[in-house]
Amino acid sequence: MVKIDLKGIAKVKAKGREYHYAWRGGPRLRGKPGSPEFVASYNQAIEDRRTPDTSRFRSPVTTYKASGDYKKLADTTKRNWSRWLDRIADYFGDLRIAQFDRPEKIRPVIRKWRNQWADKPRSADYGMQVLSRVLSHAVELGKIAGNPCEGIKQLYSSDRSEIIWTDADIAELKVGAPGRPCSPDVIDAVELA
Repeated sequence: MVKIDLKGIAKVKAKGREYHYAWRGGPRLRGKPGSPEFVASYNQAIEDRRTPDTSRFRSPVTTYKASGDYKKLADTTKRNWSRWLDRIADYFGDLRIAQFDRPEKIRPVIRKWRNQWADKPRSADYGMQVLSRVLSHAVELGKIAGNPCEGIKQLYSSDRSEIIWTDADIAELKVGAPGRPCSPDVIDAVELA
């Protein structure tokens, strides 16, 4: 058996699994290391890096990753967004950019992609946030006229009204528990807030 030495492969362990990427921050490789599928996905990633097809959606994803806007993000944000950018490139990468100029046709495709995580609505909305940013980047580059993510409703919603203190809650705090009055410093801080 012939062993092929592939340069620059990044290994990442997460949740007990090992993932391989063509390079640090590059696309995830498919298949088991050493398999024909693995080598083919590595070769494809290297080829796409050299000569990206600018008519495909993978191109704005790649240019966004290289942009100053992306580089300005905090390290944790980049780490989280990188996973989503890979998912976006895998799902939408082979589509022509021109398809994103037809919102009535592409929005159902975007919703279908988002609905893969419908059981985790905050995650689904986070993915939509990243996709929307890539599409806004494509608009800035003049690749598409508008962002088709605009107008797609979020899945996650929360009602935080129960955590707002009412006047009765504040009055109860000031009185304190029987035998344990509230500190004047705490009362001052609550009134200031």
